[in-house]
Amino acid sequence: MDDDMPFDIKQTYLKFLEEDPQLTMPVAAIQSLVALLADAQPKTSAELIEVLQEASQTLKDSVPNSISLSAGSDLFLRFVVRNIHDYSDWEACKRNLVENGRTFAERAKESRSLIARLGLPFVRDNDIILVHGRSRAVHQLLELAASKHVRFQVYVTEARVCAEGQIAAAAFRKLGIPTCMIPDSSVGYVIPKVHKVFLGAEGVAESGGVINQIGSSQVVMLAHQFKKPVFVLAESHKFVRLFPLSSDDLTTETPYTFTTTETEEFDPANGPQIDFTPHKYITALITDLGVLTPSGVSEELIKIWFG
Repeated sequence: MDDDMPFDIKQTYLKFLEEDPQLTMPVAAIQSLVALLADAQPKTSAELIEVLQEASQTLKDSVPNSISLSAGSDLFLRFVVRNIHDYSDWEACKRNLVENGRTFAERAKESRSLIARLGLPFVRDNDIILVHGRSRAVHQLLELAASKHVRFQVYVTEARVCAEGQIAAAAFRKLGIPTCMIPDSSVGYVIPKVHKVFLGAEGVAESGGVINQIGSSQVVMLAHQFKKPVFVLAESHKFVRLFPLSSDDLTTETPYTFTTTETEEFDPANGPQIDFTPHKYITALITDLGVLTPSGVSEELIKIWFG
């Protein structure tokens, strides 16, 4: 970093994402905070923690839909607070925090590979799987299953707001997986035909409920109605200390309005981007910490934050 230029946490974060399209928001946030840790020149541990807290808050405020980003940055801050008092020499403390922080980020990046290995037994010959939109963790699992010559088919929802279903479907077909992309409105039509549902997650709440791209909750509730198992694939750095009871608890936005006059065509990009699915509709979470029941998330959060 140029000594004449102040450290820009947001630009550092965006640069990490640009350089590695496979990087998730929480890992990019962790790597940005590690870079700040290496660049900062605080005189005391208290000053360092304050610098990291301010940078973390800047990221949360400046990046839309920052649920997963918040999870990653909060987890890293907890890591720093737990380890910062283990050294008597300040320079040694900072050096070790930077080194351990980089190791922390690398392990977080490897989470999806571990999730894919743990999730492989859940993909079986002749399965018909429903996937909502695009998830890197789901992609990696199905890529691994295809490489092991498991024969299955995939329905992919269009995921209208983010429109990532088309990207996901193209990626599955490139792997040789028979894939059918469907409109979001057709989920009720295909759900009796599928054997299971796989979802990614923007964040996993303390209750074991899941925060994910909009439309996830209705997919999961339909699956529950038809007694189809729902498996959520999520890295543990997406576990968040939130306890929403409904999607309304995630945002204060009210983008949908009633009118009696003609208005401009509604742009879905201006609507809510995420929703919340209660834990009771989820069969299991496949994570880098193991295959968990929704209630197991609270136990893991306690270990992460207070263990």
